[in-house]
Amino acid sequence: MKHTSLQLIAMHGWAGDSRAWDPWQEAAGRRGWSWQSGERGYGQLAPSRPQWPQHNGPRVVIVHSLGLHLLPEAVLAQAEAVVLLASFGRFVPTGPGGRRWRQALRGMGQRLEAGDTTAMLNDFLREAAAPAAVERLPAGPSSASMPAEGVERLRQDLLLLEQCSAVPTVYPSGARSLIVEAGADRIVAPESRSALALALPAAELWTMVGTGHSLLDCDLLEPVLDWLEARR
Repeated sequence: MKHTSLQLIAMHGWAGDSRAWDPWQEAAGRRGWSWQSGERGYGQLAPSRPQWPQHNGPRVVIVHSLGLHLLPEAVLAQAEAVVLLASFGRFVPTGPGGRRWRQALRGMGQRLEAGDTTAMLNDFLREAAAPAAVERLPAGPSSASMPAEGVERLRQDLLLLEQCSAVPTVYPSGARSLIVEAGADRIVAPESRSALALALPAAELWTMVGTGHSLLDCDLLEPVLDWLEARR
């Protein structure tokens, strides 16, 4: 397939927002590609549900973590290529191994309900950034005062994390897929990372050794866009 422009839609994960995609959008624009960033609206940014534009061009989805499960189904179903950054189908591992993750989610939920939102998010973000320093994370919802409706969306999506049991059923079976796995991920369990690769056996797998959930210690932007360019 030869087209002049790719159409890209990106979705952030839990406790993030669309500003994290700004460098990606700029780099895609330099290649003449269109870009939209979905926004859940946890913080100061208004919620936004992207949809595919009408013009021709391969449709590409890029997601981080829970972003795979936050995308509108119609967007994911029509994608021709999918890039999964530190992602998962099932979040809580099956069997006894999942107890730690389930307890962590419920503890976070209790802190949200108790009004301990800022401290809880700071704890989460430190784990997401590790082993890199949390100060290297881009600005996100917790960078300023969060509205009550945003905190409620955080709570709802915390419940969604526990309920995620598989890759979404609308996942396009014919799409080219790239899994970028964070080798030192403290958020997504090793069992859940392995399960994603098993669920998408045709996907190309890149493992970023020593890199945490937020993928701060590796230069992924241009290599991922090159991967997409080579497969247009």
